Amino acid sequence: MSKLCASCPNKKPDDYINVTIELDDMDITSAETKATYDEIKKYVAEHNAGMKVSNLYISQVKRKCGIEVGKNYNLPKNEDSRQPQCSEDKESAIVEALKHFKMNS
Repeated sequence: MSKLCASCPNKKPDDYINVTIELDDMDITSAETKATYDEIKKYVAEHNAGMKVSNLYISQVKRKCGIEVGKNYNLPKNEDSRQPQCSEDKESAIVEALKHFKMNS
């Protein structure tokens, strides 16, 4: 039978373990590096003279960079569907935003 802790009358001494974790040394988790489409749009607008980009353009660039996109932003349902393509200036602005949010290197 183990001894009871004097300051914790109903707890055994091994019921608690104190742990210190230095967060500065930890890598960023994938959840911390995911910006929303609205955050990406806001960043692009603020850093590119009010440039507006659509969710479609963001998903095209993410896909081009090998970043997973949600099921709502998948490719067209059939090959005859036409989608507007992201211009080079908008693509580079979106890529810059993805780098800012550490979603793309």
